[in-house]
Amino acid sequence: MRYWRAFPALLALATGCAIPLEDETPADDGMSTQESSVTWEPCTDTARLLRDIRPGAPGSEPGGRVRGEDGLFFTADDGVYGRELWVSSGTGGAGTFLVKDIRPGLDSAEPNELTVVGSKVFFTADDGVHGRELWVSDGTAPGTRLVKDIHASPMELGPSGLVEFNGRVYFAADDGVNGRELWVSDGTAAGTFMLENLNPGGVSSSPRRMTRTPDAFYFVANVGFDVRLWRSVGVPGATPVFEAVEDNVVFSMTPVGSGRVFFLVDNDEGEASLWVTRGTMESTRKLRFFHGVYPHDLTALNGKLYFSAGRGRGGLEGEPEGEELWVSDGTTRGTRLLKDIHPGPGDSRPGSLKVLNRRLFFAADDGVRGRELWVSDGTTGGTRLFKELEPGAPGSSPTELAPIQDTLFFSAETSGKGSEAWVSDGTPGGTRALTELRPGPTGSSPSGFIRSGWDVFFSADDGVHGRELWALPFRPEDRCGPVR
Repeated sequence: MRYWRAFPALLALATGCAIPLEDETPADDGMSTQESSVTWEPCTDTARLLRDIRPGAPGSEPGGRVRGEDGLFFTADDGVYGRELWVSSGTGGAGTFLVKDIRPGLDSAEPNELTVVGSKVFFTADDGVHGRELWVSDGTAPGTRLVKDIHASPMELGPSGLVEFNGRVYFAADDGVNGRELWVSDGTAAGTFMLENLNPGGVSSSPRRMTRTPDAFYFVANVGFDVRLWRSVGVPGATPVFEAVEDNVVFSMTPVGSGRVFFLVDNDEGEASLWVTRGTMESTRKLRFFHGVYPHDLTALNGKLYFSAGRGRGGLEGEPEGEELWVSDGTTRGTRLLKDIHPGPGDSRPGSLKVLNRRLFFAADDGVRGRELWVSDGTTGGTRLFKELEPGAPGSSPTELAPIQDTLFFSAETSGKGSEAWVSDGTPGGTRALTELRPGPTGSSPSGFIRSGWDVFFSADDGVHGRELWALPFRPEDRCGPVR
């Protein structure tokens, strides 16, 4: 048993809680609207440095943060063991510590693609002996191990594209015989094997861009001179849902509603078309071609797709309204400009689109008030400025938007304070800055907000410790106790 499991029980006793601290609400997976019968809230406006992992600049630069069953898994470089796997129980419990020095010494194992499956986290790492391979960890040193040496050569690229589906991890790998194909693992050597050989004969199909939906996962892979988008339910027999010549690029697969997946296709011209599928070749159709910059920030809300599109690039013409907010209901007619936020040919450049309580929050510039926080209920009339955090141009430039339960966390820059952390309960009056971590105009530039247990974690640079891991107690209402 992981020894930091004692933390929930101890904190429950300390705060008088009658409910367990173990998560009982669904993970924020981007496919929900964060609905919950329990209202969560920050217990304080002051975040806490969890550990000065690497004293001084540039800090340990925490990365790859994922929400585990008992704590936050992440990677960090403490300047002694190189970049390795770490775990943190947050503002209480066992603390923040190195899980295992996978590649002993200063050389880094460089854990990558951390993917939670049940109570464990899968990732790729290079131990200096086997090359980059698949690893798994339960958060303890003895429970952190190589799953299988898939390719004998330590120079091989290693597994990639990890995605969780139905309690197993799927990924691309090359065993040195069949080429780079689709593999699956349950965390044991015997349960790690090639699932699909889509391009037999040792020529790689190179599965990539794995994207899961509630009932399947999609990926891109090549067969012969074609590139295809595939649908898999985790057993042999993946089916193609889109096919084109190999110089096409298929990307940005985005699940929307029940059974639909939107995606972009670049036909080797540097511009993209929006497509949609219901999981079969017959249901797949092109919706619209966009000149100029790729559409981006594809986001699902209430059964429709919202995204930013329309900006020209390198002499290429875009839309006459410039880069603005678009919507698609999955039909050609229903794929349209939602609102020209910056009237005329100017670009409002909507970005960081995120959904909180069935509303879309994003950053945009209307040409008057600078780049600020906007909100939309999915209609033209309901798309409006949410709050002007910094009056006048250039605005507060909100970034790092992260909806967590019923609270929106983000970074914004205001006069004399630089970029610092903000929170919003979804109302202008309930939108406020947290305590500055780096007083003055530079700002701490917080990023990567993520909840695990009863904390919201993020990285920030307070100007003293370099970029390190911070946490803000974040709990169900009336459960904050003495933390306030």
